[in-house]
Amino acid sequence: MSLDNFKDRNAGVQNYRLLELEPTPTTGWGKFKQVLIRSVKLELLVGLKVTIREMFKALFGGQMHTTKYPFEKLPISPRYRAIHEMKRLLESGHYRCIGCGLCEKICIANCIRIDTRYDENQRKEVSDYTINLGRCIFCGYCAEVCPELAIVHSGRYETASEQRASFTDFADMLTPLDELKKQKEFPGFGAVSPNADENIKKTPLAY
Repeated sequence: MSLDNFKDRNAGVQNYRLLELEPTPTTGWGKFKQVLIRSVKLELLVGLKVTIREMFKALFGGQMHTTKYPFEKLPISPRYRAIHEMKRLLESGHYRCIGCGLCEKICIANCIRIDTRYDENQRKEVSDYTINLGRCIFCGYCAEVCPELAIVHSGRYETASEQRASFTDFADMLTPLDELKKQKEFPGFGAVSPNADENIKKTPLAY
């Protein structure tokens, strides 16, 4: 078929084939009789043939295609920007954040609040750090500007909660101490060096 035939919009020269369909019933009894006839002819099962076939494959053939969320989760890209995580120092377990406030200043959604103080050793520490995930647009600027790689984006993307207080506290983002060995590191300034284990054994920190 040439291109000119496709451009021709004249319906009079088209070869249409008319289907011989039964007239649509208008009365209640006619509609009921039509449904009854189609049920006896098993037209409903013909339409559900694919659905029934896939159901039996999943139940008895072991070909389940769905994911049992939340027990099973689909893999996501390592560059995915989800809920933030605060990293710890591997040698001491103390958090890496030095309270510089760069993440708060660069945040374009104005959702980061950070308060600092000095401890008894005159060491600057974070007293309050919150991120309002209801306003966060997950741009990743806070993670890019952090000089110590203290804040990164994790792969945890569930943000549903019944209370606004869950969006989000510093303790919720901080890596648990019992999972410190599972902490995922990223290359860059502040990251662990390749010979970090040797340096930690030679120069243990007091804090």
